[in-house]
Amino acid sequence: MKRKLAVAATLPAVLLLAGCFGGNGNSQKTSSAGGNRKSTTVINGAGATFPYPVYVNWAKEYYRATGIKVNYQGIGSGGGIRQVTERTVDFGGSDKMLSPQELDKRRLYQFPAVIGSIVVVYNLPGIGDTELKLSNKSVCDLFMGKIKYWDNPEIKNDNPGIKLPHQRVTVIHRAEGSGTTWNFTYWLSAICPAWKEKVGYGKVVDWPTGIGAKGNAGVTNYVKQTPGAIGYVEYAYKLQNHLTAAQLQSKDGDFVKPTMKNFKAAASHARWSMKSHFYLKGNLILQPGSNSWPLTAATMILLPREKKERNKLVIDFFDWSFKNGDAIATKLGYVPLPEDLKQKIRTYWKEVVLK
Repeated sequence: MKRKLAVAATLPAVLLLAGCFGGNGNSQKTSSAGGNRKSTTVINGAGATFPYPVYVNWAKEYYRATGIKVNYQGIGSGGGIRQVTERTVDFGGSDKMLSPQELDKRRLYQFPAVIGSIVVVYNLPGIGDTELKLSNKSVCDLFMGKIKYWDNPEIKNDNPGIKLPHQRVTVIHRAEGSGTTWNFTYWLSAICPAWKEKVGYGKVVDWPTGIGAKGNAGVTNYVKQTPGAIGYVEYAYKLQNHLTAAQLQSKDGDFVKPTMKNFKAAASHARWSMKSHFYLKGNLILQPGSNSWPLTAATMILLPREKKERNKLVIDFFDWSFKNGDAIATKLGYVPLPEDLKQKIRTYWKEVVLK
């Protein structure tokens, strides 16, 4: 049954991506209007669904400005890492940062493109957005399958003013290799000893309970359709699809709401280094500060080391996006990179990638 449900989620996921974020179903076609050579240039990328909405919208505006087309397929971070390693795309997208050792092994470069956040979303009619508080223990027990109904005393204790229904809990998780899953399960492993011992973290894990859905869009779709559902998605999907998200505990133990202010608070603590190809062991998960959102994460771009000419095209796209795309990113619920980090990335492009 699980397998059938996971497969069934694929089609709605694709439709949701195209419908909500301006994806182009004819992405393989290119324009040659006016004989402009630039109009036939196509850059191909694939990977994380976490940044899909912002990449698609950046690509749309970039095409209008330059005539250069950027195709990005949201297939999950695992697929993005695999395809760029196999050199079937010009760049890969991954929410799982690759260590310097793994980058050397795969002969890749890496840099951050934008900062986002993961939120825990729920479908409980009558309970509004950010009204529900979920402690670290409650989130762990929900995704472990230990809490079967929403009116469990453990959840009620943190929500005395909310009438929780005797509704069965349905966990929705990713079905494929996912950087969103990597970050989410890394967080669960950090806050929950039982999760760390029995499940652990990774792009793919052996989920104790739940239904698998493909992509952030697939999880979004299932949560929307299933009363009593709980899942995890990138904030842009929550925002664009009007889902309700829970308050979670910061690293300091305070309940915090998923807001741009709190995402930025977490991002401000990052310490980036070109020497490590911008690798941070735990991404931006559980940054210090009473109002730092615990599930903040940067999403990365992966480039083949030997393809300097193609890399230059990809870099031109992201450089344009860094200069012109902050408003788009913010509107979609992402945190644009700070200017000092953008300058570090430009130095990295010049001194490492294109040297």
